[in-house]
Amino acid sequence: MKVLVSGASVAGPSVALWLGRAGHDVTVVEIAPALRQGGYAVDFRGEVFTTVLDRMGVLSDLRSLQTGGNAMRFVDASGRQLMRLPAEFAGGDLEVLRADLSRVLYEHSHEQATYRFGDSIASLTEHADRVDVRFESGLEDTYDLVIGADGMHSVVRRLAWPKERVVERHLNYYVGGWEVPNTLGISGDSLMYNVPGKLASVSADRRDPGLAQTLFVFKSEELTYNRRDLDQQKAILRAHFDGLGWHVPELLKGLPAATELYFDSISRVSVDRWSTNRIVLLGDAGYGATFGALGTGTAVVGAYVLAGELAQAGGDFRAAFDRYEALLRKAVSTTQDGSRAGSFLAPATRFGLTARNRILDIPFFNNQMIKMAQKMSELIELPDYSVKEGKFVQE
Repeated sequence: MKVLVSGASVAGPSVALWLGRAGHDVTVVEIAPALRQGGYAVDFRGEVFTTVLDRMGVLSDLRSLQTGGNAMRFVDASGRQLMRLPAEFAGGDLEVLRADLSRVLYEHSHEQATYRFGDSIASLTEHADRVDVRFESGLEDTYDLVIGADGMHSVVRRLAWPKERVVERHLNYYVGGWEVPNTLGISGDSLMYNVPGKLASVSADRRDPGLAQTLFVFKSEELTYNRRDLDQQKAILRAHFDGLGWHVPELLKGLPAATELYFDSISRVSVDRWSTNRIVLLGDAGYGATFGALGTGTAVVGAYVLAGELAQAGGDFRAAFDRYEALLRKAVSTTQDGSRAGSFLAPATRFGLTARNRILDIPFFNNQMIKMAQKMSELIELPDYSVKEGKFVQE
């Protein structure tokens, strides 16, 4: 089949790799002009996720790039330690920078698919036998299937799903981050500073010790802004963090020069059904949550299951879409419930901050939270697909 995939971050290249191996004609379209270089470290927890990465042939490459994770040290305005979480709390079994993950997935899939950067889908017209697509560049083409793997703010979902079938829930927090010179000499632990409803954090860049990465989180009602306007997003961050102590003023000085700014709400999205006739959602586009919900791992597993079911269905893509959703929806809905990172990182009250620090400073509760995250990753029952002679086979 001729398949269009929207999005070249994680889910898109993952499904492109599998579909290309199975002999489909795959095009991946990505609005960014090139692979994105920004973003934080992402982690994979549990055997399910690492098994899929191994079957994809990317696990050894990713292990050579793993960061090992950073401990998180929460401090007061004077730098005094209030609480410290070990590296395994956030790092999982395998932690890599999102940019490295995207690059590895691209390198393993670009011979299986055609990548078109700097373009996006402008319209979708679905017919019984095809999907007509017009791109922002003016190009037009026809595809057998379209896969929306374009994240929480999916263009495919917006164009193909009526608003009443989509629930986008704002979880009352925003998150931002950018790169700054490491003038503070940060090394080792990530440093985390709180006031009620806000977090400012800085950690050394994993690739270049002369650079540092920031993480800013703040509680807010839903804001209206242009997602393509970096200056507007920078102004929002300055408005919420101007006047704070600790190292915040110095970190904000690096904001105007930032070209790779990450800024988004902490939200979750749900749709009543992951597919229409010939269009299907994958990863955050269909079942995403911004932070703390194993989204990267479920995107990789979802790509594997979707491609495997398409191969198993012998051309009956509707049956494949139904089976893909049946296998994953319950587990994914449960992991989405873990998307409470905002209230964890930036409790809204001083009492909440004190309670978090005291509870998680106790090793027993710390270990329980690590175990809970591990158990969530084991909820998915992984089908045993393989590829033989260009075809998927379920063993």
